[in-house]
Amino acid sequence: MFGLGWQELVIILVIALIIFGPKKLPELGKSLGQAIRGFKEGTTKATEEAKKELKEI
Repeated sequence: MFGLGWQELVIILVIALIIFGPKKLPELGKSLGQAIRGFKEGTTKATEEAKKELKEI
């Protein structure tokens, strides 16, 4: 996962906890998950459309 080990992930989580606080963290996680899902859906659609166009050529 992005070349990060568990130690780095723990450090990032602690820093995020300090910066945003425990009440904001779940909301940020949800937003991040939705953004990643949207990005994956967009890339999947673009790939499918490109494959479809290449088949027509």
